Amino acid sequence: MQLDKRQFLAGLGGLALCGGPSASFARTVMQLGSSEVIGLSDGNLVLPGSFYFDGLPQEELATILAKHDVPRDQLEPPCNLTLLRQPDKTVLFDAGAGPAFMPSAGELLSSLESEGLTPDDITHVVFTHAHPDHLWGILDDFDDPVFPEAELMIGQAEWDYWMDPNTVDTIGDGRASFAVGAARRLAAIEDQISFFNDADEILPGVMAHATPGHTPGHMSFEIRDGSNAVMVGGDAIVNDHVAFERPDWASGADQDTDLGAKTRMRLLDQLAADDIALLGFHLRHGGLGRVERTVDAYRFVPEDT
Repeated sequence: MQLDKRQFLAGLGGLALCGGPSASFARTVMQLGSSEVIGLSDGNLVLPGSFYFDGLPQEELATILAKHDVPRDQLEPPCNLTLLRQPDKTVLFDAGAGPAFMPSAGELLSSLESEGLTPDDITHVVFTHAHPDHLWGILDDFDDPVFPEAELMIGQAEWDYWMDPNTVDTIGDGRASFAVGAARRLAAIEDQISFFNDADEILPGVMAHATPGHTPGHMSFEIRDGSNAVMVGGDAIVNDHVAFERPDWASGADQDTDLGAKTRMRLLDQLAADDIALLGFHLRHGGLGRVERTVDAYRFVPEDT
């Protein structure tokens, strides 16, 4: 059964689409001084191609997809969480999908176990944004917090947007379930939450960068040690093919498609110019790599780890 974009956004994806975790996931590691930045798998999503590709120039799109060996009708993007291990703290960026969103996702606890960690070992959980595959894993099957000992951190603008009672009525019918789900989960963890804004150093060596468009308050995070850095990109750059070849094209994944494209082009330019590694939530090859300029666009070069 194929789902159209509206059905997926309405939250029916987990009821109708099944599949196991992505077999192509590769654990990635980048050393930054005494810190390790690790890409962890939360499984993968199963999405109709229309979610990304409807409304785009189909002839040029077909050329790009063929070049990158990407199917047109159905995609299975990986979900790459980021773990920052330091001597005095263990920081998780995003909490994954949990048990309630899609059967092919929600593998975070198994990935933590493979690192010799339990949820109680996580000292901080930092959210890029509050979409289901990034937030819903914060509660378990019984609606109890998965990381009861951790400080939870989210951008003030993102919190304000999802906690605004008017959002469910203004976000559009397709995403209304996202608004209901986000508000319920954020309310459940309110006592653990602290807030930050653009350009704040939220933890030593970790700076927040406002990257709006995918959601109004979407944040990316630059983890730096001296001249070496990696950007935890969340969904600011949502794939490693069309988003790099034609970053100016609108993406159906973004709530504000025009702002999302502007943010994507700005971020790609920064990563290429400053030689900052990228760990993208839905990028293949474990999500970790470099952004290189081409003649008229960019390309993603997976990191050799």
